[in-house]
Amino acid sequence: MRYAISFVLALFIMACGGSDKDATETDRGDDTAPPSSTAEAGSYKLTPFEPSTPYPDAKMESMKYENGNWSFEISGDGYELGEQTPDAGSKGCANSAKGQHIHLIVGGDPYVAEYQTDFRHEIADGKHPVLAFLSRSYHESIKTDDAYIAKRLGIMDGQVAREQTLMIPSLFYSRPKGVYEGDDTKKVMLDYYMVNCDQEKHWVKADINGDIHELRDWQPYYIEGLPAGNNTITLTLMDGDQPARTDFNPVSRTFQLNPAPSSN
Repeated sequence: MRYAISFVLALFIMACGGSDKDATETDRGDDTAPPSSTAEAGSYKLTPFEPSTPYPDAKMESMKYENGNWSFEISGDGYELGEQTPDAGSKGCANSAKGQHIHLIVGGDPYVAEYQTDFRHEIADGKHPVLAFLSRSYHESIKTDDAYIAKRLGIMDGQVAREQTLMIPSLFYSRPKGVYEGDDTKKVMLDYYMVNCDQEKHWVKADINGDIHELRDWQPYYIEGLPAGNNTITLTLMDGDQPARTDFNPVSRTFQLNPAPSSN
C-alpha cells in the first residue's frame, strides 16, 4: 500500500534517526518503490526514505506467549536477527549495534526491541491488541504481508485465554522513541505500522510539535530541523475525514534530542 504526502490548507512544517538508549482488505507497503518527493516548509523538512534493503520472503511464522515468555518462529532467506542490515551505513539515522530485531508492541505502549526469537516481557491480564514485526537494524519496519503478526490476546493468570487475528483497521506507532544524541538528532526517522487498512480511505494524520501533516504514503520519513529537548508526535489513523474507530487512536510519544556537547 502506498500513500502520497499532501498538505491541507498550506504547506506545513515537516521532516529520521535516533539513538538506541533504550477479513478487512489489507494493503501492504512496498519497501522497494521509489520515494515520493520532498516536502518542506518552515522549520522542519520531511523526506521519504530511499528504498531500503528488501527482504521479500522474511516471514513471522508464529507467536506464542506464556507467563511472561514470548516465543517466535521466523523464516526467509537473507534476513537474520542480530545481523546488520547491509545499507545501514548509508541511511544517516540511528542504527542498533545489536543488529536486526523484532519490534513488539502491546496496546498503546512503546515497542520493545528483541534480538532473539525467545525472550521475556510480561504483560498484564486483560485484552490487548498485539503487533510484532521484523525490523531492520536501523529500526525501519519490513512492510510486507508476511513480516508481521497482529493478534488480539486475552490474558488471564499469565496465560492466553483467548486469541484472535486482529481484524479491524489499526495503527501502531514505532519511531521516534527514547533519546537521540549528537549527529543522531539531525535526521530522526518517523515509522509506523498500518494493519487492515484500505488505501482508498485510510491515511495518517501526524501532529509534530503542534504542526499537522497528512501522510498518504505508508513509508518511513526523515524529519529534519527538530529542536533540542523534548519533542512530541501524535499519530491518528483517519478513515476519510474522521478518526478511525479503533484501539489506541490517536497515539502519542515524547522523545528527547540532545545536541552534541560544545567543543569549547
